[in-house]
Amino acid sequence: MRTSVEALEGNKVKLTVEVDDDEVRATADETLRRLSHDARIPGFRPGKVPRRLIEARLGAKGIREEVLRDALPRYYADAIEESELDVIAAPVIDITSGKDDGPVIFDAVVEVRPEVSIPGHDGLVVTLPGPRATEKEIDAQLDTLREQFATLREVSRAARDGDLVTLDVHGTRDNKAVEGLTADDLVYQVGTKGIVDGIDERLFGAKVGEIFEMDAPDAPGGPAHLRVLVKQVREKILPELSDAFASDASEFDTLDELRADLSTRISSVKRLQANFLLRERAIEALVGLVAEDAPSTLVAEETQRLLADLLQRLSHQKITLEQYLAATSKTPDEVRAELEIQSALNVKADLALRALAQVEAIEVDESDLDEEIARLANQAGKAPGAVRTMLEQTGRVAGLRSQLRNAKAISWLTEHVEIVDEEGNEVDREELKLDAQAESSVAPGALSAQEAQES
Repeated sequence: MRTSVEALEGNKVKLTVEVDDDEVRATADETLRRLSHDARIPGFRPGKVPRRLIEARLGAKGIREEVLRDALPRYYADAIEESELDVIAAPVIDITSGKDDGPVIFDAVVEVRPEVSIPGHDGLVVTLPGPRATEKEIDAQLDTLREQFATLREVSRAARDGDLVTLDVHGTRDNKAVEGLTADDLVYQVGTKGIVDGIDERLFGAKVGEIFEMDAPDAPGGPAHLRVLVKQVREKILPELSDAFASDASEFDTLDELRADLSTRISSVKRLQANFLLRERAIEALVGLVAEDAPSTLVAEETQRLLADLLQRLSHQKITLEQYLAATSKTPDEVRAELEIQSALNVKADLALRALAQVEAIEVDESDLDEEIARLANQAGKAPGAVRTMLEQTGRVAGLRSQLRNAKAISWLTEHVEIVDEEGNEVDREELKLDAQAESSVAPGALSAQEAQES
């Protein structure tokens, strides 16, 4: 077999394959043995139909058609492997010679995965929030803690944001009381926007005994009219920040110790968030270098995958697609359009990471593959050999290698981008280091355990 490849427009190629007559004849023998085995002719036992009878019934043309039907998929697959083409769609095959006899020559026009350019990939800059807790963040956490120990004091002044007001609320629609919009002695915190739009503005500045009415076009179930009586206004009295408060509100004896603990906790969360953002924003920056459009074939394939994933997640939550559409106020076309946008970004990210792996000579060796299979086997509760066999039988080893290569490319990328905070100051990578457990939660992986199970 001889092959040649000619680049066509876009990301298509024409693969020309020439198969020698000897190889075609060998395939013809295999085809005749299959036909003899499969034929069901009266007077002959299954699998015992003479070859000459098959030849007589089908004729030379019929035999040749069967041979080509059997052989072309195999010839094409061998040619793809020999040419090392990364095809992403079914081919259009045209037999140019050998339809009746002799050597076979055919052309296969096929779409291949494009190679994209990532100019300047080694000079990317990523902006992240600072990984250290700020005094403002610590103060906010202390205020939240003080809220939990707050006391209430009735006041005669007008209500303001943060006050707790006691209300009688009576909602009507078409002059009839509306269930769910009517309550006596309702305690409500001003400024939380928890009843209907506009009520906080009416409550701010209201005093005890005041009655006001308002229309509520956004009320649950449709527009309604509200009549509100303010019966009580109470303000929150927060405890003073002191060692005594720290002792009462925590396991620490002093306020300084409590602040130090909050700083440690906040910084830990911020480091974890920063590492997630680093991976996400580094990939976004890399994708931003890609000028080429994502191939529609790959976008359509990724859209179907995302749609299947969405339906599976909804099924696990016992939610139908119709219920999801109603809850999100979206149409099927709007959902698909959103998935197509995400799919195009995912495809471009994949192409960009493949390009990065190519440029930086990032490879996956057998030890990497063995380690990943062992990880999957452990998560799936199976033996590594069984998982490998399943992956091989379903033709997913090559895909696993590709995903591992992309994961390595992501690691390279996050290690080499420049990191600055929101003020433009360089961030020391040491400040982003996580403990082993936290690091595993942000490490790029390949297949999930469930995917290994399903494979």
